[in-house]
Amino acid sequence: MTTLQQQVQSAIDELVDDGSEVGLQVAVLHRGELIVDAVAGTRDAARAEPVGPDTLFWSASTVKGIASAVAHALVERGELTYDLRAAEVWPEFARHGKDGVTLRHVLLHTAGVPAPPYDTTLEQLCDWDHMCAVLADAEPWWPAGTRFGYHALTFGFLVGELVRRATGRSITDRLRDAVTEPLGVAADVHFGVPEPLLGRVAHQHRPVAPLPRPKPGSPGDRAMPPGLRMDADAANRRDVLTSDIVSMGTVTARGAATVYGGLLGPVDGVRLVSPERLTALATPAYEGLDEVMNVPTAWAFGFGPHRPPGGAPGRSGSVFGMLGANGSAAYADIDSGVAVAVLRNLFSVDWSAAATVDRLVAEALSR
Repeated sequence: MTTLQQQVQSAIDELVDDGSEVGLQVAVLHRGELIVDAVAGTRDAARAEPVGPDTLFWSASTVKGIASAVAHALVERGELTYDLRAAEVWPEFARHGKDGVTLRHVLLHTAGVPAPPYDTTLEQLCDWDHMCAVLADAEPWWPAGTRFGYHALTFGFLVGELVRRATGRSITDRLRDAVTEPLGVAADVHFGVPEPLLGRVAHQHRPVAPLPRPKPGSPGDRAMPPGLRMDADAANRRDVLTSDIVSMGTVTARGAATVYGGLLGPVDGVRLVSPERLTALATPAYEGLDEVMNVPTAWAFGFGPHRPPGGAPGRSGSVFGMLGANGSAAYADIDSGVAVAVLRNLFSVDWSAAATVDRLVAEALSR
């Protein structure tokens, strides 16, 4: 009988061979056990060096879910509360009527601060203190908790600065001590990549077709200004890779899947949250219009409640994770007990590889 590992390996090999992908990395945990650890294709600009299990992939918003995992783990430890008001620990943030914003609002993307200044540069995005200062002085788009709008670029600074102010240590430090070191994946999950590990990072390749862009003047355009729109060239920049932007980051599939596995239940005896908290973080808390993207949406507690588009169906309240604009995906399913990560280095808004893997996993576990 063909194993799931063999099926996934064959599928991603085919995607590389037919030119659909350049490099892929897949990991699947089932009830805490690694059952798939597969790679295909190449990792470098010249398309000569093979992807390995330890290759790090810049993974766009997929890493927002890992930032949320840090917050939930710290709440579980009693070091944070969801109702912590930002103004209590970050007084400057209270300006312009933002004194009611809480950690809960940040995780739910209802904080009302979805946009950096329109003229922000990538260099400024890589400057933590600068970004926190301008967000503290920002005027809110809506009163906290009254509307939903995807905080594409600001989410990481908001959750990260709340963690830093409340616990006295950076979110990168807390990622390490509260999440990745206990799970044994500290070398595989990063907001900003340590300089000594840059040689492990896969090169992101430009797609043939242009990337979709928001309509000029739209809320999406304001939330993702032209100077900050990520593409392969931006993702390959040394300053972007090494900076703690937190709304994006660099991981291995094994590392990302292990973090989700630690949310689901024990991985080598380590569980990040209680079963009750797991249910709460996966349950959709908002359904309606995304005021930034101008599309109907649903949102869980720091995660999107969905699998990759075109993947297997999943029960609402069971599936939670994050997709990245470069086609990466990491997510978990409470009902089946799986945690999945699919990473790629062809920078396009295309989750077909992740959907293929998801269908294979769902079919294998249904037998």
